[in-house]
Amino acid sequence: MSGSMSGSMSAVERTLLAPGYEISRLVRGGWQLAGGHGEIDRERAIADMAAFVDAGVTTFDCADIYTGVEEMIGAFRERLRAERGAEAARALKVHTKFVPDWDMLGRLTRADVRAVITRSLARLKADRLDLVQFHWWNYDAPGLVETGRMLAELKDEGLIAQIGGTNFDGAHARALIEAGVPLVSMQSQYSLLDRRPEVSLTALCAERGMKLLCYGTVAGGFLSDRWLGAPEPREPISNRSLVKYKLVIDDFGGWDLFQELLATLSRIGARHDASVAAVATRWALQRPHVAGIIVGARYAEHLADNLTVFRFALDAEDEAAIEAVLARRTGPAGDAYTLERDRDGKHGRIMKYNLNTAS
Repeated sequence: MSGSMSGSMSAVERTLLAPGYEISRLVRGGWQLAGGHGEIDRERAIADMAAFVDAGVTTFDCADIYTGVEEMIGAFRERLRAERGAEAARALKVHTKFVPDWDMLGRLTRADVRAVITRSLARLKADRLDLVQFHWWNYDAPGLVETGRMLAELKDEGLIAQIGGTNFDGAHARALIEAGVPLVSMQSQYSLLDRRPEVSLTALCAERGMKLLCYGTVAGGFLSDRWLGAPEPREPISNRSLVKYKLVIDDFGGWDLFQELLATLSRIGARHDASVAAVATRWALQRPHVAGIIVGARYAEHLADNLTVFRFALDAEDEAAIEAVLARRTGPAGDAYTLERDRDGKHGRIMKYNLNTAS
């Protein structure tokens, strides 16, 4: 396992994502600050970012298509620079994404790519983007590798420090790497409920040294104490995140098997004085090739619980108990993000595909 623990096991673990590029293994996610998750108190959200940094969570994740989120982090970075100095601002690592619209795939030009990267630089109040994570909706659309090379050119130019990917399977990530796009990381949905990265991504990581940055690790909050013993939610479900991860639970094996998993995690949590969510996060942190876990947060209210993942480690007995439940799972099937790429399927229908122009 990468990173190191302090004697108290409470310090946030850190790891090298690439040579000379260190991140906190807990990454503050930004998706829940975007549209579709309810009203956001912008000032509170920006002010609460300081609590994460003070706790040692110095790596933030966002995207060009998360409406307003790059601007919020940029405002925080500017505030950090003004109140604590340039060094404190530089210590904050911000990972964004390059997500071209579905309708633009196959006709992106260098000018298009540069325009989006330049816009992210301006929004994030940065001279260089720390990590740009490349996403491509449709493998059948031409231009995937060529667009990746355009990002590599901007890296060579100094506008981008590191390049990663988002939601690629192993074969397409390999194609990019072999074409000269230096992917240091792949952001992928990875959790106790969704082990699809193990189909091909982990093997590529072992071969090429690429790391995984994982989201969905607590399944939008489903992997938590509050759902233990709770009745299965019915439509309409309250937000996009819960809609998305309820589909994952259905594929995993349904509500009854999910409840068995929660009960197992609760028993393990009792041994370690940790919540269900902390146990689920710790499990993901202990998977091979996982550099960091992206924890979605609107505010800092769950930060203390998030940090408990660094106070304990799962032992062989814990892992065996978890595996006994996971051995009976039925899905999700296929490679990483394959289900979500079917626009007519239940996973693909809830996606929003053309947000970059609008954002």
